[in-house]
Amino acid sequence: MSAAPIPNIRNFSIVAHIDHGKSTLADRLIQLTGGMDAREMAGKEQILDSMDIEKERGITIKAQTVRLNYRANDGKDYILNLIDTPGHVDFAYEVNRSLAACEGSLLVVDASQGVEAQTLANVYHALDAGHEIVPVLNKVDLPAAEPEKIRKQIEDVIGLDASNAVMISAKTGLGVPDVLEAIVTRLPPPKGDKSATLKALLVDSWYDVYLGVVVLVRIVDGTLKKGDRIRMMGTNSAYDVDRVGVFKPKLTPVDELGPGEIGMLTASIKEVADTRVGDTITDDRKPISEMLPGFKPAIPVVFCGLFPVDAAQFEDLRAAMGKLRLNDASFSYEMETSAALGFGFRCGFLGLLHLEIIQERLEREFNLDLIATAPSVIYKMNLRDGSQIELHNPVDMPDVMKILTIEEPWIEATILSPDDYLGAVLKLCQDRRGTQKELTYVGARAMVKYELPLNEVVFDFYDRLKSVSKGYASFDYHLTDYREADLVKMSILVNDEPVDALSMLVHRTRAETRGRGMVEKLKELIPPHMFQVPIQAAIGGKIIARETVRALRKDVTAKCYGGDATRKRKLLDKQKKGKKKMRQFGKVDIPQEAFIAALKVDV
Repeated sequence: MSAAPIPNIRNFSIVAHIDHGKSTLADRLIQLTGGMDAREMAGKEQILDSMDIEKERGITIKAQTVRLNYRANDGKDYILNLIDTPGHVDFAYEVNRSLAACEGSLLVVDASQGVEAQTLANVYHALDAGHEIVPVLNKVDLPAAEPEKIRKQIEDVIGLDASNAVMISAKTGLGVPDVLEAIVTRLPPPKGDKSATLKALLVDSWYDVYLGVVVLVRIVDGTLKKGDRIRMMGTNSAYDVDRVGVFKPKLTPVDELGPGEIGMLTASIKEVADTRVGDTITDDRKPISEMLPGFKPAIPVVFCGLFPVDAAQFEDLRAAMGKLRLNDASFSYEMETSAALGFGFRCGFLGLLHLEIIQERLEREFNLDLIATAPSVIYKMNLRDGSQIELHNPVDMPDVMKILTIEEPWIEATILSPDDYLGAVLKLCQDRRGTQKELTYVGARAMVKYELPLNEVVFDFYDRLKSVSKGYASFDYHLTDYREADLVKMSILVNDEPVDALSMLVHRTRAETRGRGMVEKLKELIPPHMFQVPIQAAIGGKIIARETVRALRKDVTAKCYGGDATRKRKLLDKQKKGKKKMRQFGKVDIPQEAFIAALKVDV
């Protein structure tokens, strides 16, 4: 099977907000083009969402690719390369690299819900990548669908002409053939020179137990065949190609890949770390001089510690993280120790959902029990000696006397909310030290742009936003800059012992509220011991909040009936001394649920 003619190739991705029907539309396109027959698709939904966790949560985490063969109404045979992308803000890097491999996008908008925050974010990514965009209105069969209103909304908010938007219902299959025709007629074919030297973009890579590292490539110029010797220009390493193929969606070997095609190669590569996403692949014998622009590497913004509940599982956790890192280059980790929790790892994530997904995958796929510490962001510390350090973990904060200023990251958030909940949304942003940039209306919905400090967002902002808006508000953000702030380190002491896993950096004005919320929560969660357990929040040597867990009472006077009161007094005094001694040497057990619940404290 040789490479396809360039004018008959279309590379496209599907961009949309979460739950607007990207993966369901991808299923219908696969079905219509004969990628899988009805028997193979029976009982399966979201075929490209291969992970259990993707199926359960109904979200796409990894961008997936599939090649479809389609005979259009003009009688020609076309090859359509579809990349299904995630919609969640934490996986924007997956979206970016998928868009770099395509010339066009289908913009899927729910005809009942309209334009959401991540619809905007993802369509702007596509426009930045120079894409031709075809608007598609999904779920037009729902009673609440308002296609005409949503068409106007797309024109007003995004500025795209939606007069010829394709009306479909991905669930029932209504209008899906029109989408295939629109892809062929309205999206441009790729450009490329088959006779030139090989130039290809490395779009993605993952580890396969049988094949080693599988590399997803988009050929720009030249051809790629089995037996070719290729060079990765970023890492300057050379390999011999063992296998070339395409996903239909099953892996199918082909003789060669030509310009404009998206396919895979294996070349006995041992580590995913050797294949940098965005790298340029060329011919080792006559390499090209200039690399392709590629795209920015994913930069972690949220850090937290992951520790095994059972210390004996540390080596298992190390092995599991190594395996997970093979398939998720955006996840980084390094070893750390904690007085309260023992040995574990400090991990970097792209956002809270990413953190939650990684933790769930570690627990589920590798059968581990984990404790996660409070999420924190990267702070920049300007020291008095003129140097600057980055702080990932509040425990490592240098002495206050050495610090001149502390800078924290800020984001610009776009929130879309129905008018009824606008007051509650604005109050939430104000409470989180936000400053309002603009407020506009999109039909009956308000679009607010806010500048917010990232450390106020990573905690529980998304949950709070959903609860104050009854689930109707949508949220998207991007990092803007670092700004100086009056931040202090708040420590939590349990029985006069600092619990390093619960220490955090907070703004001075919010420290007391946050500290009080934390100790009250811990009071409910720490079980009573045989002695009193004081729980305190402190900034340096100053206690700002305190609660006490009452001691369990054992009635030592139960066997004294009648007689002199001094007998009872003597026994009670003896018990008091014992409890005092116990408190000095007693170890307070903080259950795992207490850590998790305390970190979700709602203040």
